[in-house]
Amino acid sequence: MTTAKDIMHPGAKWIPRHETLDRAAQMMRELNVGALPIADENERLCGIITDRDIVVGCVAMGHDPSKITCGEMAQGTPRWIDAGADVEAVLDEMESHQIRRLPVIENKKLVGMISEADLAQHLSDEQIKAFCASVYASS
Repeated sequence: MTTAKDIMHPGAKWIPRHETLDRAAQMMRELNVGALPIADENERLCGIITDRDIVVGCVAMGHDPSKITCGEMAQGTPRWIDAGADVEAVLDEMESHQIRRLPVIENKKLVGMISEADLAQHLSDEQIKAFCASVYASS
């Protein structure tokens, strides 16, 4: 059985919720990623910040990214998947919540991230079609 841990990008990094959006953008550049999980002081997932969130939710609104924290931008209930979950569970989680990136947690610690590209490498053409229809249809 292929698991979430098998298909994830290992070594994902948290950004603390007290860090500012400009620092998040710098980390994204350094790590060459488009999203970062947001952690509270106990390293528990409290959200995800994307490059699009920073641009659309902050910069385009005329706000200063050096004055807004990642925690302030975090919205909704953060979704994650256990490292031992199978590909079908990953697919279901991403489809049912219309998300494109999914943190992978093992023993209450962040161990990686799964992007839609990571997932697509492990799906049939029919599964990819269904995933795209589900995730992109309403977005």
